[in-house]
Amino acid sequence: MFEGKTLLITGGTGSFGNAVLKRFLNHDVGEIRIFSRDEKKQEDMRIRFRDSKIKFYIGDVRDYKSINAAMKGVDYCFHAAALKQVPSCEFYPLEAVKTNILGTQNVLDTALENNVKKVIVLSTDKAVYPINAMGISKAMMEKIMVAKSRLTEEGRTIFCATRYGNVLASRGSVVPLFIKQIKDGQPITITDPNMTRFLMSLDEAVDLVVYTFLNGRQGDIFIQKSPASTIGDLAKALIEILNLGGEIKIIGTRHGEKRYETLLTREEMAKAVDIGRYFKIPADNRDLNYNKYFYEGDSSISEYEDYNSSNTKRLNIEEIKEKLLSLDIIKNEIAKG
Repeated sequence: MFEGKTLLITGGTGSFGNAVLKRFLNHDVGEIRIFSRDEKKQEDMRIRFRDSKIKFYIGDVRDYKSINAAMKGVDYCFHAAALKQVPSCEFYPLEAVKTNILGTQNVLDTALENNVKKVIVLSTDKAVYPINAMGISKAMMEKIMVAKSRLTEEGRTIFCATRYGNVLASRGSVVPLFIKQIKDGQPITITDPNMTRFLMSLDEAVDLVVYTFLNGRQGDIFIQKSPASTIGDLAKALIEILNLGGEIKIIGTRHGEKRYETLLTREEMAKAVDIGRYFKIPADNRDLNYNKYFYEGDSSISEYEDYNSSNTKRLNIEEIKEKLLSLDIIKNEIAKG
């Protein structure tokens, strides 16, 4: 698939970058470039993988020159660099703008300048009906990608996106936090036990990106049909797996949090293509000739409902445990005894 090709991962020291390396290093990829601003995490990856196919680039997507240098000679780019923590973005929204919006524009512009074949940007369910700065900035990232795809000549760089729900055990997610709290004998802190979230593994996240790489056309957004669970059931499942006891403490909804997340809006459902495991949202290629849309609306939109973590398949505790037991972090904890 990537035989002899050069792949660039922005924000490559994160959970997604590590999962991609684990997946592709033993295959015929020519080179994987890890682009990030964190030299310590790059050093950790260098020691962990020790593979000459991996090349490290220090830089920031906010800096056009640094990302442009890393993009030279690249065949494909996975754009994962982002500010992802809801509270951080809420209190420093301009920083989210600089990285998630302007940084994305730099990635797309430099990819086009360097004749990269395809760029896949990674988005989130928080971009749908956003109520917090992180989600708003990711929604704008999607809009920028679609706009860029609309203006790019045929035969040039293809721009696509994937949109995720919660990726289990990714950096900064609740699973590592809950594990630490259980092991330390502390109460598990839950905002709202009835809050629901989509659940997917890192391997599933990589699967979705690979599918998008193979099948994505200009401006497409791909979404996995994911099950969900309540946060309360997720905590109970972890307590049962680790068998270390554990008290659950409800602390209330945090700044910028939703009770449930949405992966497709009602408006998107009206045009989404069901392709089995995934949904595809084709690009909106309308132009600025708004007049015709005043007289020709889409009555079908009112027939749909959004696809969210409260109306998708709800996992019970046994099903959550089965999903958790497939994760390396859980396997490692069990192996430690």
